[in-house]
Amino acid sequence: MKLYQFSSQQKLPISIDEAWKFLTDANNLKLLTPPELEMKVQYGTERGMYPGQLIEYSVKPLPYYRTNWVTHITQVKEREFFVDEQMYGPYATWHHKHFISEIPGGTLMEDLIHYRLPLGFLGKLGAPFVKKQLAEIFRFRESALIKHFGEYVENAPIQKDLQATQKHEILN
Repeated sequence: MKLYQFSSQQKLPISIDEAWKFLTDANNLKLLTPPELEMKVQYGTERGMYPGQLIEYSVKPLPYYRTNWVTHITQVKEREFFVDEQMYGPYATWHHKHFISEIPGGTLMEDLIHYRLPLGFLGKLGAPFVKKQLAEIFRFRESALIKHFGEYVENAPIQKDLQATQKHEILN
């Protein structure tokens, strides 16, 4: 099974405290997820984010196919990063690192995802579709965050432009 990698960067025109508060509230996942995935958060959002937290939601990654997805928050370093790993869901492996750092006029948000696809050879055939779907999800997230916080403007005092860069790599 191949290990795939997806990464994204986005600049937000908000303080690191505001970014942390928003990004660590699992209830905001629905706002950041394309409506066609029909995400429903079911469990685990009663408290702020903490190591050991389990979050359960359901998604519809394919037409007529809904699945539950349980993620485990394995690491949290306040105002710097958190890591979620899939315990159960549509991927064979899912490891997602979320980083934030202060930049002039806002916050840089970085995501690094490592994932493996299920179903062996069939999963490998579906890899281009999954890669495209992840890119679309992160493009949606970029526009949702611009709509929510406005655009980041270089060297502006906490103002806004969500400059997203994305890349995919296959790790052998």
